[in-house]
Amino acid sequence: MTTGPDLLSLNIVCPPPGEGGIEVRPIVNGRDLLAEAVPPRRDPWYLGVGPRYLLDHDGPLRAAVTPHEVRIGWSGCGVEECCGALYMTVSRDGDQVVWAQWRDLENPNVDLPELRFAVGQYETEVRRAEQDRSWEWPSGTVARLLEAGLRRREDWLVRWECELEAVWASRQEPDRIQVLLRHPAGRADTELPWLQFGMNLPITTDAPSDQAERLEARLTSGDPRATAEVWGGSHHAEQLGYPWPPVYPWSK
Repeated sequence: MTTGPDLLSLNIVCPPPGEGGIEVRPIVNGRDLLAEAVPPRRDPWYLGVGPRYLLDHDGPLRAAVTPHEVRIGWSGCGVEECCGALYMTVSRDGDQVVWAQWRDLENPNVDLPELRFAVGQYETEVRRAEQDRSWEWPSGTVARLLEAGLRRREDWLVRWECELEAVWASRQEPDRIQVLLRHPAGRADTELPWLQFGMNLPITTDAPSDQAERLEARLTSGDPRATAEVWGGSHHAEQLGYPWPPVYPWSK
């Protein structure tokens, strides 16, 4: 047990393509926090959240006076309602950053202590991990930049009654990325019909920033629903006037 501030290291694990996902594993005082979260029921019990989301600039690990919750691990099939996910609350308390209020609704045996890091060491480590892009592959960079650009274009999304779900990239399909939109916006937790639109976008060997800029300009020049396919939706989604049942991209 440490008598001073806890020490944080953020370890980015990057196995070969097809042998597991890229994850961030917090190491606290030299010990793997996720491995010790609960008595293991599978190996490993918790997997770390990917660096693209956990270590984005101005991302969730940045601490402020106002506490906010961070999803730091997941388990099993990846569906939180089925196999759970590990959350903690991060906040700033004077010259310390605090991780506390651990929870996993599917696994009540989570028993982790409150952790307190010195602000200087904590912020230095988070910045170091944020700046480390050695794990990122070219199409992943395009996807990250394109998603950031599209999320800034709220006018485009509002005009076509859409919300951006995600821009995906797979290391096993390095020549393409996928854009997913939901239409109409704001219906995720309602009984109203909704559709998921998706599109496959080819990736070249051009500079990722140039490709992201061109793809953003192309997508935002018109109605994305005109060229996208229906990949999913809710019951009675055909009421929205699009072909049904959906096309399943993974079955092509």
